[in-house]
Amino acid sequence: MDFSHFINNIANLKKEKLLATDAHIKMAPLERISYLKDKSFSEIEPKNAAVLMLVYPKNEMAHLALIVRNTYPGVHSSQISFPGGKEEFEDGTLEFTALRETEEEVGVQMNKVEIIRQCSEIYIPPSNFLVTPYLGFSNENLQFIPNPDEVQRVLEFPIHQLLNDKTIVQTKMTTSYAINIDVPAFEVENFLIWGATAMMLSELKEFIKNAMKYYKITKFASFLKRNSYGIIQKKSVWTYIIHQKMVNPYFWCINS
Repeated sequence: MDFSHFINNIANLKKEKLLATDAHIKMAPLERISYLKDKSFSEIEPKNAAVLMLVYPKNEMAHLALIVRNTYPGVHSSQISFPGGKEEFEDGTLEFTALRETEEEVGVQMNKVEIIRQCSEIYIPPSNFLVTPYLGFSNENLQFIPNPDEVQRVLEFPIHQLLNDKTIVQTKMTTSYAINIDVPAFEVENFLIWGATAMMLSELKEFIKNAMKYYKITKFASFLKRNSYGIIQKKSVWTYIIHQKMVNPYFWCINS
């Protein structure tokens, strides 16, 4: 996906319906599904956290940044995740938490990021965190500076790879709560993205595809209006469709 196409869709992304549990459940390990369906946290009192799903241009293509966390004695050791972390008292808002943690972990200054919208929160049982993702973008070709105390490396994925259903696999994982269990994951460039991060990605994937579909249909309708004058010129219509399919494989948001 061209970064310009992503930018042109921001208005649609802001108003697109979030699928929440319906999207999360597609990438949830079986053992986590009950937590997705039960939205009552009154007894467990989870800690608040926030992450940033950061989109930016690289070689004119829209990319998404994830991180590999350092190895440490904890439930999220060495996992792939979005930059983010625990809410601090002085943060004021979870949006600020996501931006602050991103700057601390990968060196992207807060003033270089514009938040598009808040996405659906997700509960992580092993660490008792209730995580709120935020979708944001930067117009700059970012140079990441991983914090060596927290981040092993930064992963940069073109968004079109994550939109492709062929990246979804079933794999065996040993987690903090189970041994050798089947989990759904995104397999991108030999990296496996699973757990809460995969569930957040699932929602992001669905509403980006839906927003793109709306954008393309609107653009197509505008083309017909400009070229038909009451009578659709079939040759022009099919020429337009073929051209769009050639230059943009997500013209109809198909999984290719």
